[in-house]
Amino acid sequence: MSRIFITGIGIITAIGNNANENRASLINGVCGINTKTKYPSKYSGVLPFGEIALTNTELMDKLSIHNKGITRTTLLAIHAIEEAISDAQLSVGEISGYDTAFISATTVGGMSKTEDLYHDVMATREPSPYITSYDVSASTIFIQEHYCIKGYSNTINTACSSSANAVMLGARMMKGGMAERAIVGGVDCLSKMTINGFNALQILSDEVCRPFDKNRKGLNLGEGAAFLVLEKEENCTHKKIYAEVKGYGNANDAYHASSTSDNGDGPYFSMQAALRTAQLNASEIDFINAHGTATENNDLTESRAMMRLFNDVPLLMSSKANVGHTLGAAGAVNAIYSALSLANEEIYAGLNFNDPAEDTGLTPNLHYKKKALKHVMANAFGFGGNCTSLILSRI
Repeated sequence: MSRIFITGIGIITAIGNNANENRASLINGVCGINTKTKYPSKYSGVLPFGEIALTNTELMDKLSIHNKGITRTTLLAIHAIEEAISDAQLSVGEISGYDTAFISATTVGGMSKTEDLYHDVMATREPSPYITSYDVSASTIFIQEHYCIKGYSNTINTACSSSANAVMLGARMMKGGMAERAIVGGVDCLSKMTINGFNALQILSDEVCRPFDKNRKGLNLGEGAAFLVLEKEENCTHKKIYAEVKGYGNANDAYHASSTSDNGDGPYFSMQAALRTAQLNASEIDFINAHGTATENNDLTESRAMMRLFNDVPLLMSSKANVGHTLGAAGAVNAIYSALSLANEEIYAGLNFNDPAEDTGLTPNLHYKKKALKHVMANAFGFGGNCTSLILSRI
């Protein structure tokens, strides 16, 4: 079967509007999380968020898209996809070809406009322009039509593992001969529904999050979009290649609606499965881009799972201390940061860490360093116990 290479990346987060800006911020240890948000919520100025600087108006002008009822979810996705397909130098014919798959992931989707939809209906009793963009797959459908994508198209919603599953599905389709290339990734934006929902779970921190720290208080919500272009090795002659999608694995411990099991069974089995498909031993992993949400449950169970799998846990960090938890985009964000690490032979620093947790003792990598890497693991674990691990490898 063909090897699967990453030939294009596109990303927008709280620390940068493109891949170069994101990488520069990671190198310099920039944290994009703060309470000075423009987002209209009663928690603005109170709770910290990883907010993207560009407004909806700026995104619409930049992308020349002014369709009525379009959501921030769709705008952020197209912003990242534009960069990814340009980076991969995909032609219009390749993008719209029947042999190109498009798999997008999101948790919130068009529900980011729930309040606007409600107010429109209550004020006018007429159909709201957000009716057609409310469905979770609405952004995928809009993008499909925008780029005239004729090949396989799908939307994945498995909570915070969504875009990691999009990468995995794209790679599996290509290995199975169902596509020559795939545009895969995910997107989520800040919304009142998300903020209120996570606040109800009492897992939002009132300070900048501290992944794996003994005194962590919870997560910070962020927004972002991250998309990758995957291509078969035989189609990549003379193309820039970031990394190979070497392995992937998904597992579900089905332990609790919003928690993983105490022993981290879901994370453990997903990492184990990724190693198996990559045909690698645990000792061959050089670095882990951890899910690392900074909640009490996630960091403890992910740590326990890593300690079960690895005799010596590799260097690790969580980018959620830089950009916040981007939900459906988180897996693809981790994948792109892993690809950048491999391509540039560098490891980024985990931020806001002071003391290791007493029951695990794990300490993230605390300083940016140059290091030749061969295999990097990227984790993404979702509500309901849906856990996915990817392994990217240097060519």
